[in-house]
Amino acid sequence: VQLQASGGGTVQAGGSLRLACQASGHTFGSYTMGWFRQAPGKDREFVSAINFNSAHTFYADSVKGRFLISRDNAKKTVELQMNGLRPEDTAVYRCAAVYKTGDTWHEHISGQGTLVTVSS
Repeated sequence: VQLQASGGGTVQAGGSLRLACQASGHTFGSYTMGWFRQAPGKDREFVSAINFNSAHTFYADSVKGRFLISRDNAKKTVELQMNGLRPEDTAVYRCAAVYKTGDTWHEHISGQGTLVTVSS
């Protein structure tokens, strides 16, 4: 599967953005999909994930209650609705096929990221 993220941009604190990830390939519907982000000078961190049939969603504590992940297997897309954005949400966001070991999420297949900048 190949992944391409879009929808990033610059927004003021408190604003909203919706990120989209378009996948290609025949196996999209079998993967748990997610989003990771990396802020300047910081390590990459897990943001959110959704299992193959949308029955289960997962969020980092830092975005819980503000972000909402969804997917459409027919369209091969994963979206991340981001509300109540904060300056600390500024990062390059990348969608990925993900998996979890213990309490840690990992990227299995990732694509090009999209930059989100939140101004104060």
